[in-house]
Amino acid sequence: MKFKQAIIWTAALVLGVVLGMLGNAHINGFMDFIASAYTRAFQFVAIPTVALAILTAMASLGEGNSMGKVFARTLSFTVLTSFIAALVGMGLFIAINPGTVDQSVVSAVAQDADAMAQISRTPETIYGHILSAIPNNLVNPFLTGNVLSIVLISAGIGIAIAVLGKKSDNVVALHKAICGLQEVFFAMIKGLIWALPVGIVAFAAQLSAQMSAGVVVGSIGKYVLVVLGGNVIQFFIVLPLFCYLKGVNGYRLMRQMTPALLMALFTKSSAATLPVTVATAEKNMKAKPWIARFILPLCCTINMNGCSAFILVTSLFVMQNSPECGIVLTLPTMLAWCIVAVVCAIGNAGVPMGCYFLTLSLMAGVGGNLMILGVILPIYTIIDMIETAENVWSDCCICAVVDKSTK
Repeated sequence: MKFKQAIIWTAALVLGVVLGMLGNAHINGFMDFIASAYTRAFQFVAIPTVALAILTAMASLGEGNSMGKVFARTLSFTVLTSFIAALVGMGLFIAINPGTVDQSVVSAVAQDADAMAQISRTPETIYGHILSAIPNNLVNPFLTGNVLSIVLISAGIGIAIAVLGKKSDNVVALHKAICGLQEVFFAMIKGLIWALPVGIVAFAAQLSAQMSAGVVVGSIGKYVLVVLGGNVIQFFIVLPLFCYLKGVNGYRLMRQMTPALLMALFTKSSAATLPVTVATAEKNMKAKPWIARFILPLCCTINMNGCSAFILVTSLFVMQNSPECGIVLTLPTMLAWCIVAVVCAIGNAGVPMGCYFLTLSLMAGVGGNLMILGVILPIYTIIDMIETAENVWSDCCICAVVDKSTK
């Protein structure tokens, strides 16, 4: 990352914090508008970027690329890092032992209309969650932004192009047209990255205003310490160590991928951040385009380090506060829930609050006290920001490691 660029982003961050702390309703309204507009612009290019990246990568199977090995490495590293993240969270949970929540706090949540509206959503079963990823038509996944379904559709079409590519001139022409469309979207992404300081000002102002208003607060400090402590350890120690063992300088990589990490922090969405992640990986990391455009959209869908840790720690915390569900938190039980958390995180959508509602579904399934999730809700903004940044950071690490090991 260039020094001048770093100065601009830092200045934008400071300016946003100052504007948010002023508490001016007109300024806050304008910053909300800018942040929403900027997020919508990235959402506009995110879905086509995912689809075109997976499609062109799978179509290149017919051109001799080692796509099978790349996929296998990506999947194995995803499972490994996600499981380690869950284990780190479990270790901190055992060491800190958050304990039980004051019943007066739970009663207050029961009278909070907004919190009740969130936790009274009809939870989806695990089977329903898996079925929702299997597309039953071509259009609906793109209209609803179902990233996992879009990946499946794009992969299917890409493999078909790879199979038919050498047999049909029409398919060859289609492949070239799709690659051209992909370049058009990447040109649009570069323009959005150029305007990133504007978005940083707006996002920072939003967060600062929320904190000044006392929205992002909570009385369950030990639980927050476990979740955020696990994220920090995974972010600054585990993932850089993983990179080091694979011959990559993790901290240099972190500096190179700063635009994507900032975008993830403020948008709270891996999918919305994806265009910046791919473009930054190609420009700053110097990753091979066919590697970056395949691995990063795939990881955006299945590689959720922060989410696996959140699902595990929050599930353990809810079960600890739910004697009625009859689950005793022994070490074997916690390890079993580590596996559950990793599997669920892999199938989770990279959208804001995706982990929260997935955990809600799990706890509804075991009869946990869902009011505890209502207690967590006011502070989830901060948790979601940090775990999304961790998700994107782990995507970058896997991309760099696989890129280095692939000719």
